[in-house]
Amino acid sequence: MLVQQILNSKPDKEVASVKPGATVRDAVALLSARRIGAVIVSSDGKRVAGILSERDVVRELGRQGPGCLDQPVEQIMTSTIVGCTKSDSADQVMERMTEGRFRHMPVMEAGLMIGLISIGDVVKARLMELGMEKDALEGMIKGF
Repeated sequence: MLVQQILNSKPDKEVASVKPGATVRDAVALLSARRIGAVIVSSDGKRVAGILSERDVVRELGRQGPGCLDQPVEQIMTSTIVGCTKSDSADQVMERMTEGRFRHMPVMEAGLMIGLISIGDVVKARLMELGMEKDALEGMIKGF
């Protein structure tokens, strides 16, 4: 399955983002309200400056305590972004996420973000593929 197919299957296509200069507290409120694991840091919703995940917040809470919540997101976000394209396969994305030990990946086209996928999206897509393969094999065996 391709990333484009994963994006098409997502019910909510809007990518949660905060602008540079927003506080970590603001980003955490968005994470909580949307029940998501990461937000993109972007001035326009297309050019990715960084990504702030739950893990980034927990790491800094452990290091600095609650004072980190009043810092700008740029202080703790991940600024080295690993993205994918809509023509990448789910297996390629899963491999990159596993190697990099992260769970969210922006989908990029011509240097601009066109979507965001999570490891949950990729696993769901892979399970759907496996189910279709199983059904096809059963059909062949049973003569359907």
